[in-house]
Amino acid sequence: MSARRVLLIVGGGVAAYKALELTRLLRKAGIGVSPILTAAGAQFVTPLSLSALAETQARTDLFSLDDEAEMGHIELSRSADLVVVAPATADLMAKAANGLAGDLASAALLATDKPVLMAPAMNVRMWLHPATQRNLARLSADGVAFVGPDEGAMACGEFGPGRLAEPEAIFAAIQAQLLPGPLVGRHVLVTAGPTEEPLDPVRVLTNRSSGKQGYAIAGALAALGARVTLVSGPVALAAPPGVERVNVRTALEMLAACQAALPADAAVFVAAVSDWRPDMVFGVKLKKGKDGPPSVQLVENPDILATLAQTGPRRPRLVVGFAAETNDLEANARAKLARKGCDWIVANDVSESVIMGGNENEVLVIDAKGAERWARAPKDEVAKRLAARIAGALA
Repeated sequence: MSARRVLLIVGGGVAAYKALELTRLLRKAGIGVSPILTAAGAQFVTPLSLSALAETQARTDLFSLDDEAEMGHIELSRSADLVVVAPATADLMAKAANGLAGDLASAALLATDKPVLMAPAMNVRMWLHPATQRNLARLSADGVAFVGPDEGAMACGEFGPGRLAEPEAIFAAIQAQLLPGPLVGRHVLVTAGPTEEPLDPVRVLTNRSSGKQGYAIAGALAALGARVTLVSGPVALAAPPGVERVNVRTALEMLAACQAALPADAAVFVAAVSDWRPDMVFGVKLKKGKDGPPSVQLVENPDILATLAQTGPRRPRLVVGFAAETNDLEANARAKLARKGCDWIVANDVSESVIMGGNENEVLVIDAKGAERWARAPKDEVAKRLAARIAGALA
């Protein structure tokens, strides 16, 4: 890592102070930092503090006679191994998405031929605005990687997505970019968590899935260099660094999001999808009455795993399903493998409360060659082992 160098562009916003800690983490790891501080960023952190931590001058001016005498913005953008924008404001994202180059930061972004990692930070309304989402989609299509934003309370007093990812998470995403693994250039789709099927405005049909195993798998795949799309049901978890999360609630929404994420080299279906949904969603809360509880008719939800495992030009090369069973684990898992048309099944016995919602897992991995029993281990370790197996299959 000591031979690696990052061009760090610090945008404006209260969260700019986190760029100082990020710089410290990078230098501690032996990674060189060439900082660019925007005019807005300089309202929150000083060039002196950023320069001191980076151990090199923070550039601020596109029209500096000294720095630009030899086209400094071109040299800055090409001498680094990775360009990092943290915080990436709505303004910086808009300039980069539209190829504008009116200041040093945007000119460096336009001139670079190196990978770009952005850590967005802005007010929740700005993040959710259609213009920002269009820019996000365009930048993603151009190959820009993202870490965050996180969800939480903001300096403006609002709550929601838009918080800058923590320096440690950005640092982990940088490490993944600078130390590419065996899945670089691969796209993997992962589903995680439960789905919720509404009955009325306050009641849903759901299950006890916490999403922990799916999120751990998404993070392990990203750590090996994959571009990961995580389609997630409602869970209380933060997206792993470098993972693009798509939030859904119902099985129908999850299927649509998975289909929209294709093509993919591999797909790992960890989510506990509701098998049924009410055939009618009541518009008002159901009340107790003298006639007793209402009669609810259920209809079958689409089979997401079987649908995406079907042969065709958009089928991922490797399709991995999960089977949560309470009895006859291997027999039920083998039957599911044949019935769904996937390549592997990862089965676990969820009759134990420590599995579904817990921090450990014990799985049986079945493919055309046979079955492997993995001893109980933390879900992070199971995820790393499965990610390595996927990397080997895609090699």
